[in-house]
Amino acid sequence: MENRVARFEKVSVKQFAEDFISCIGGNVAAARLLYDNVKIPKRATAGSAGYDIISPVSFTLAPGEGVKIPTGLRIKMEPGWMLLILPKSGLGSKFRLQLDNTMGLIDGDYYDAANEGHIMVPVTNDSKSGKVLEVPAGKAFVQAVLVPYGITMDDAAEGARSGGFGSTGV
Repeated sequence: MENRVARFEKVSVKQFAEDFISCIGGNVAAARLLYDNVKIPKRATAGSAGYDIISPVSFTLAPGEGVKIPTGLRIKMEPGWMLLILPKSGLGSKFRLQLDNTMGLIDGDYYDAANEGHIMVPVTNDSKSGKVLEVPAGKAFVQAVLVPYGITMDDAAEGARSGGFGSTGV
């Protein structure tokens, strides 16, 4: 039995352009062209748990270098679900590609954040052997896994989200 609990969507071109310029640089015209590279994640096989997230932009990272990639994506999830973002295993094992926050966790209410719930992925090449990582536009660099979660019986959370990284601790 299939358990369909979420839907990936693209953020608006305006939001993508703002975040692209903030993270990568460039201008609105360049960002709008790259917006066409944003692809809805797919699983590689029927048995895959992870949905491959494609980089809309090419990037190169020398050992120790990092970049925050605006994916152009957001996700709407049923209550009780979260999305985990992990490096693709091949890039993790060959280049020690790591997420700067060790693992990305996308909460269900992030969809309604001020930035349209834009999934941003901060990564670093932590190679200890001097390997330079090159990811061309259109290549999967991280994967996303949907996971159910529970809450405690005495939970009384009532706050509302407004932002992304670190916004719930402010």
